Amino acid sequence: MADPAPQRIILVHGFTQTASSWETFAALLGDRLPNAGVVAVDLPGHGSASELRADLWESADHLVRHGGRATYVGYSMGGRVALHAALAHPEFVERLILIGATAGIDDDDERRARRRSDEELATRIETIGVEAFIDEWLANPLFAGLTPATAQRADRLRNTAAGLASSLRSTGTGRQEPLWERLATLDVPTLILAGAADPKFSELGRRLRDTIPGARFEQIAGAGHSVHLERPEATADAIAGWLPQEPRSRPIEARRA
Repeated sequence: MADPAPQRIILVHGFTQTASSWETFAALLGDRLPNAGVVAVDLPGHGSASELRADLWESADHLVRHGGRATYVGYSMGGRVALHAALAHPEFVERLILIGATAGIDDDDERRARRRSDEELATRIETIGVEAFIDEWLANPLFAGLTPATAQRADRLRNTAAGLASSLRSTGTGRQEPLWERLATLDVPTLILAGAADPKFSELGRRLRDTIPGARFEQIAGAGHSVHLERPEATADAIAGWLPQEPRSRPIEARRA
């Protein structure tokens, strides 16, 4: 009998990051899962895809087109894109791991307010440029757990003002239709991670767990929003401990249009 195909793990970055932001974490995960192939993908508006413009559903199409059939690990914005991919392309998402992610804003007024805020932020990026914006962005309390080394400022500066502004306008949380009512239809093994020092996304993580059938939620101690950067070894342990050693056996169906 032929050996099974190696497990594929696709890493999906957050806003202002690139595929390169996963390099250290990918090595840690690879050490724990030596039979897995770990790959990161640039999302539209970022890195090598900085010229690409796409909404969340189109970003999900882009993601599975480059990632193929695999386990998808999405952080923050990347988690929202990965969640869209699991809903639109379940035949390609064998397992889903969401880090600091949400299924959207329920309240219409809050969503409109967030959309206005995202638009103001996009305009500010275009006005002050990437370098000044990244410094402002990393000063956000959400990233208080990052150090100058783990903040990966140099990698974030590889992005363009036009790409980041477009990403906010097309894939920001204010533009996302709430997906909560659709989560019960997911037939994908799901792990949700959040930092113990990130109460907002811990609450959202528990809600995701309670809504996605069979989902598991874990908190990473001593970490805030960016658990894979703040506590990379603990995060890699959590993922490797949850994943089986072999890929999920499920026939591939025709891709949805």
